Amino acid sequence: MKFDDDLDAMGLLCPLPVLKARKRLKSLEKGQILRLQATDPAAVIDVPHFCAEQGHTLLAQNKAGDSTHYFIRKG
Repeated sequence: MKFDDDLDAMGLLCPLPVLKARKRLKSLEKGQILRLQATDPAAVIDVPHFCAEQGHTLLAQNKAGDSTHYFIRKG
């Protein structure tokens, strides 16, 4: 999947991946896509909840080895 920006949050624990994603999304234009890479097991719950609460769209989440890649379209 194509994306406009990439955020490496590997090794960071809750709530840091979501907090860093929120900050990075602020710099993107509406409709642009952020790829968030995270290893935090809680991110599988936190990221979809964050997207729903903030009006963003979680387009996909893909397991990639020890990490999960989240593709978030800014709302």
